Amino acid sequence: MSKLERVVENCGLGEGPHWDVATQTLYLVDIVEKSILKYTPETGKVAKASVAPNQTTFIVPIEGKKNQFIISLDDQLAIISWDGESDKVSVVEKLCVASCSDKSSNGKFNDAKCDSSGRLWAGAHVMDPLNFAKSEPLGSLYTFDSKKQLKSQVDKIKIANGLAFNDKTKKMFYIDSLKGTVDQFDFDITTGSVSNRKEWFTLQKLSIPGIPDGMTIDSDGNLWVAVFGGSRVLKVDGSKSETLLDTIDIPAEQVTSVAFGGKNLDELYVTTGAMELQGKKPAPPVDGAVYKVTGTGSKGLPAVNFKL
Repeated sequence: MSKLERVVENCGLGEGPHWDVATQTLYLVDIVEKSILKYTPETGKVAKASVAPNQTTFIVPIEGKKNQFIISLDDQLAIISWDGESDKVSVVEKLCVASCSDKSSNGKFNDAKCDSSGRLWAGAHVMDPLNFAKSEPLGSLYTFDSKKQLKSQVDKIKIANGLAFNDKTKKMFYIDSLKGTVDQFDFDITTGSVSNRKEWFTLQKLSIPGIPDGMTIDSDGNLWVAVFGGSRVLKVDGSKSETLLDTIDIPAEQVTSVAFGGKNLDELYVTTGAMELQGKKPAPPVDGAVYKVTGTGSKGLPAVNFKL
């Protein structure tokens, strides 16, 4: 039986968890507070630094570069320097701008993750500022590589979210939240391209409330999907479509993303939000916390850092 523990509290909108194997720490962002965070399980310490006035949605360490990370700053990708302790962040280099910004001033990067080659995949979208559910399909899923080339791979995205890669089956899984599905692509790691998109798992078919958000994959190839507005994480079969294997209930309503961590990669970290929506604001500390879930019986794969 799984066990839940709150390890970080008071995030306006926790997102983008990334477990760094080398330092045995969890990095994440608070989108609402425009900040980056580092949680060290061994000490229980949480370090936080602001990147305001910009909004950031993910943080990924750069391989071989101590204290350097690739993050989003609104519609840009940038390299920053942060010691993981102080509240000071410096921008080393601004790299590129998402092309959806040409269509709207509301264009922003969202979820991002590296494939096993160290190539970054980052989704961007144009969110309706009054009602995110009415966002138009103006976003794209991009790749950004060591040659500093930004390339659009998938277009017509409404709300860019979860990513997962399975090198054994040569598949990539992707979530555009407003589609309400987890989609599967054929994935070529060498060229960094995807094709043959198809719906893999549909929440509505099983009457699951909420929308799919962040996602990770375990060592058995199964998918773990955060359900925003659904107070749960789904374990979805990665080899058989439309198959739900397990559900983990989370006390918070706005479940945003998931990542495996710990020394054995058998601890599931779950980020949540406490964002006001439609006049309702969930109450901390239950909402807006990061939860550590143990006893799932599953293990994750090491998160890949960005290779510049």
